[in-house]
Amino acid sequence: MTRNKLAVIVAVIAVIALAPAAARAQSDPYEKYIRTSKDFQRVKQDPDWLYKAFPSWVYMPWPTRTWQNAQKNLSGEWFVDHGYNGAAINRGNTWYLDWINKYKFRFYVDHFAGKYDLLLHNGTPPQSTLDRIFIADMRIKPLNDTLRAKLHKIMEGYAACYVGKTPYRSAYALDDEPSWGHFVYPAMWKITDDETAYPKWLREIYGAANVPQREDWTTYDAVWPKMKDWRVRDFDCSQLMDQWTFNDSFWNNYIGDLVAYSNKLDPATPCGYVGGQSPNAFGGYDYAKVMRKVQFIESYNLGNSQAVIRSLNPGLAIPAVTTHFHKNVKDSIWQTYYYLGHGNRGFIGWPDKSWMAGTKPKPMHDALAPHYKEAGRKLGPLMARSKWIHDGVAILYNQASIQMSWIMDAQAHKETWRNRRDDHKLGTSQQVRKAWINMLRDSGLQYNFIDYVDVIANGIDGQYKVLILPATFCLSDAEARRIRAFCKAGGTVIADFLPGLWDQHGKGRADGGVLDDMFGVKHSVNLQAKDVFGTALWAEVDQDINYKTYRKGRRAYMTNANTCITHRLGFNKAVREMGVDHVNKYGRGTAVLMNLSPQWYNAHRQDGYEPAAKRKAFIKHVLTGDADPCLCPAGEHVLDECLSLGGR
Repeated sequence: MTRNKLAVIVAVIAVIALAPAAARAQSDPYEKYIRTSKDFQRVKQDPDWLYKAFPSWVYMPWPTRTWQNAQKNLSGEWFVDHGYNGAAINRGNTWYLDWINKYKFRFYVDHFAGKYDLLLHNGTPPQSTLDRIFIADMRIKPLNDTLRAKLHKIMEGYAACYVGKTPYRSAYALDDEPSWGHFVYPAMWKITDDETAYPKWLREIYGAANVPQREDWTTYDAVWPKMKDWRVRDFDCSQLMDQWTFNDSFWNNYIGDLVAYSNKLDPATPCGYVGGQSPNAFGGYDYAKVMRKVQFIESYNLGNSQAVIRSLNPGLAIPAVTTHFHKNVKDSIWQTYYYLGHGNRGFIGWPDKSWMAGTKPKPMHDALAPHYKEAGRKLGPLMARSKWIHDGVAILYNQASIQMSWIMDAQAHKETWRNRRDDHKLGTSQQVRKAWINMLRDSGLQYNFIDYVDVIANGIDGQYKVLILPATFCLSDAEARRIRAFCKAGGTVIADFLPGLWDQHGKGRADGGVLDDMFGVKHSVNLQAKDVFGTALWAEVDQDINYKTYRKGRRAYMTNANTCITHRLGFNKAVREMGVDHVNKYGRGTAVLMNLSPQWYNAHRQDGYEPAAKRKAFIKHVLTGDADPCLCPAGEHVLDECLSLGGR
């Protein structure tokens, strides 16, 4: 089936279903919540406005002491000649504003809302914070009107330093590495002292008639001791996951309100933050919410955050940049073109000892200059307003499943879960997502993430022919309806393992997986940890025993103390007594349940070409679903552009 034909069929079904969907939104409180809540309303993100402020690719060195040394000892012409076409300002500094104006350097202002309020601490927090962050306590600086007034005053002071004094303002960053906890530590605390906020939010998300009674605040200690014996039907993490989801919502709305206030102070300049973390259960990093509340963002590329940001960035209009740490010339050249080619709009450079030898610049600047100028002067303007071209493949971004993944992963730590870090290197959701991305790009396939909000509110666009559900443990009824409609209209849906056995709150479903009928299987509601993967845990890998094993390579990580059943296809079985690679025709489409985790692929590709070919077990279904790669590493396909501009 052609992509256009599928798009027409999906569109027709969407029109036919429009009235019932509206009616369902009234009867399904969660769908109504998704459609109407402030949690998902966007701040101003007008493309013309964003491009006017941030028109091209910009290299913005952060004002470290090394950079200040360079700025004082080298001419502005030297910076221009070497492709450094931007700058960064920390808080209200103005001492080099005339220099910025003279050389027309676009810049962003860091810590626009001050420091140590949105980010609480640099590095490891003090014991006084650690004593509170893992228990049912209050954030040491609650998000409330008092803090908002303080931040507004700071922002007013800093805005006055730049508005009307320079036309080269490209963005404000409220803070660096902000979090409702501390980075993505497993924080359990409340984040606001407004006692009405959480009950009000529960009524909104559950509906007034279904609100659960929550007399206290809980922590992971109330969950992990039960997990070994819990059956799916008994599984109930709803209180814990609701708390995390509320924190994410309250936090991102708070950020969105600060962004809106910044726009009042300076209507010409976008606002967001820098130092973003990986998609995570903690800290506010539900990117379906993040990308609706910012106008500028820099996130470390952890947990494939850059791919998620690119996908959830409407028209690639929101300027997304990344931090550049210079390792060597080849790596810096690669980073420049890789991120530019994926819709990135620049670097925030970190000038360190690699930059200067005393008062003289090191030779690496001469080697990099042609590439920075190519990116800033030629390719950047050419790629402005370009569109990412995918190959009809969508990957579902589902925050509830990221939360459930952490719950399952941390089971191995027992009472030491507080010490867990490095989710992006360990976590099931992160590693499964990475495996899918690796398999797709190693097969020459481009993709987009689509988030749970858009799926529920708008359905799955007919431009997609394949929908991948990566470690999608949790699905709402509303998501399930949309996924079924997509498949029935002719789409291909591929799930790796345990799809939709829990709802969006983390409660096990009493009738098995919500999409079991579509996949043509039946998951037992009596499944326990002993029935999946290695029989001791719900997760595929014991991440306590293997907390540092990944440093020895992914094969060591996947094999050390692992008792999973490794299928002949080269991947671990999820449900031990269930078959694998199950294909079911559903309406005009196809539903595939692998019952295999793709996580092994991260090891296979490290082992070489032949082991990496095992990805065919998964990718064959993507290709059968009519995904058409525009490029292929083996050279079988002509290389087409994956970014387009004006139809070109």
